[in-house]
Amino acid sequence: MKFIKEFKEFAVKGNMIDMAIGIIIGASFNKVIDVLVKKVLLPPLSLVSGNVDLRDYKIILRPATIDNTGKVIVKEVVMAYGYFLETFIDFLLIGLTVFVVVKFMNRLRRKAQDAKDTTVVTPKDIELLTGLTELMQEQNELLKSNLEASAS
Repeated sequence: MKFIKEFKEFAVKGNMIDMAIGIIIGASFNKVIDVLVKKVLLPPLSLVSGNVDLRDYKIILRPATIDNTGKVIVKEVVMAYGYFLETFIDFLLIGLTVFVVVKFMNRLRRKAQDAKDTTVVTPKDIELLTGLTELMQEQNELLKSNLEASAS
């Protein structure tokens, strides 16, 4: 019973929902990058390389054995490094895109946390903490001036 109660708390607090949304967006993002690489970036690369598809790049370790009827007896063994190159390009683009998005989000977060910046709505807790900091600085200055006045 305790396990079910803990799971309900976990699901209701939003952790599970946030995680599910992140996974769904990530899967969709992966599809977008996959299409970008395969349908936008690789065709010009293929054209430059003489209409060779990047996925066709491979090193044949053992050629296929074919009998007189054309039936494959032993499949060829290959190192398909073209698939690796294509996947690596996917990875680089995803990494670059995630970096740009995170950088943009961090810039927005910094603006939102700056109470003096009026272009973005500052969260209430940041406003309160800023107000407290300013009050403490004023009190310190008053105490410092009182101490200096009493010392002279």
